[in-house]
This record gives sequence, structure tokens and C-alpha cells, in this order.
Amino acid sequence: MNLGLASLTIETIGTLMIAFAALRVHHRVLHEHDIDTDVFQAMKLEQRVGVFGAFMVILGFILEVYLIV
Repeated sequence: MNLGLASLTIETIGTLMIAFAALRVHHRVLHEHDIDTDVFQAMKLEQRVGVFGAFMVILGFILEVYLIV
């Protein structure tokens, strides 16, 4: 395996793990409903942005692998 590809793979997995952890926290807080509506709406938006960001990381990984191989 190419060292650049191994590095990219490890970085992508780490980034996705961080994104997953942040999204799980948002999910847990959203289901408690102990927050006011402004915070609730902001959390829902942040969760959507986080999912989109994770998608972008995966897409970037696919493009980088395509360029390396």
C-alpha cells in the first residue's frame, strides 16, 4: 500500500470518528428536549451540517484515492 494512501485513510477515519462522536452528542441532546426552541433548532441545523460534512470527507477521500491510484 502506498504510504500516502495509508496516511489519507487514517486521517479520513479519524475525522469521521470525530464527526460521529459530535453527531451522537447532538442526537442525545435533541431527544432529551430539556432545551429551549432556539437551541433545539440550532442543534438540528448543526446536526445536518455535520452529516453533510462527513459526506464531504468521504467524497474527498474517494477523489484522493482516485488521483493516487
